[in-house]
Amino acid sequence: MLNGISRTTGDALAGIEHVRQSIADILTTPIGSRVMRRDYGSLIPRLIDQPMNDGIRLEVFAAAADALRRWEPRIIVRRVEIDRDPAGKLAITVRALYRPLGEEIMIDGVTVS
Repeated sequence: MLNGISRTTGDALAGIEHVRQSIADILTTPIGSRVMRRDYGSLIPRLIDQPMNDGIRLEVFAAAADALRRWEPRIIVRRVEIDRDPAGKLAITVRALYRPLGEEIMIDGVTVS
C-alpha cells in the first residue's frame, strides 16, 4: 500500500486519505510544471480560464479522468463532477472505486484556481 506524508501537517498518510491528497495534487498540477516529471499532472489548470460551456466541461471531465487513470492506480474513476464558484475556481468531485478495499469512495473539495 502506498503511504505518504500530509502536505499540510507533515503527519503520515495512508489509505483513502493518501488517495485524497494524491487526487488533489494530480488535478491541480499543470502538465509540464514538474522538473524531472514533465508529463505529471492534468490539463485542468489550462482549461479553467475558458468560458464554461458544454465543450469545455467535457474537456475538464476527460482531462480529470485521463490524468487519474494515468497517475493514480489505486482507483477506477466512475464519475467526475465539476462546479464553478463566483470567483472562477473549479470545485471537482471524483467518485471512484477504491481498488484495495473494493469500495466506492467520493473525493470532494478539490479546488482548481
